[in-house]
Amino acid sequence: MSKTSKQPRIQSITRAIDILRCFSETKELGLTEISRLVGLHKSTAAGIINTLKAENFLEQDRETGKLRLGVELFFLAMNARPALEYISEVHLQKLLKETRETINLAVRDGNEMVYIAKKESPHSMRISTKVGKYLPMYCTAIGKVFLAHLNPKEAEQIIETINFEPFTDKTIVKREQLIASIEHIRKEGIAYDFEELEYGLVCVAAPIFGKNGEPVGAISVSGPSIRMDDATRAEIVPKVFAAASRINEDLSRIEITK
Repeated sequence: MSKTSKQPRIQSITRAIDILRCFSETKELGLTEISRLVGLHKSTAAGIINTLKAENFLEQDRETGKLRLGVELFFLAMNARPALEYISEVHLQKLLKETRETINLAVRDGNEMVYIAKKESPHSMRISTKVGKYLPMYCTAIGKVFLAHLNPKEAEQIIETINFEPFTDKTIVKREQLIASIEHIRKEGIAYDFEELEYGLVCVAAPIFGKNGEPVGAISVSGPSIRMDDATRAEIVPKVFAAASRINEDLSRIEITK
């Protein structure tokens, strides 16, 4: 099960990693199943599993005796971007149900935003964003709201590096325009994209904050302008705020517990 590598490996560590990877598709497994999956004798697998249990990387259900990933792995994952997706999942689903429009979750990568989760609208007319896609900060609601909540000095440094490319005739193409937009977003706490990236696309976005109050990501509701009119946006804004607030609360609770 191990990934091939030209680098020398320590066998015991490789075996422990193989055991943890068994849970990538199945939440709970028994010792016999794990032994079969990793190709180890049960006694060998049991020794490694006992060590992983002692370090809280695995935990065992008292009633079924089956094993699952332990809390220590979860806390370590809090330092990785996928953890944000995991924690946000239930809130993104709720927001999708409430708005019936496309829901996005993105994080910063350099001077761009990368989309790490997307919940597809049930409508036939949908938005073409996709997980793994990189988009500029200056012409997306999700990027502008993140930029607006950065430390002002850091935001200014990013703005200085932007090569303003017009995606539509509504795209912000001047530094002064972006600064004014960001100042407004800081006051309102929410950002909009009115066909700045793509004609017919309107987005509403709110920030997600880490333990020190710095933005760690942002969520947005996106839809075609024909559906995202003034009345609809007025209904969506508090729902986006509420979803972001719930995600922030969950992040804060987990960090405090640790």
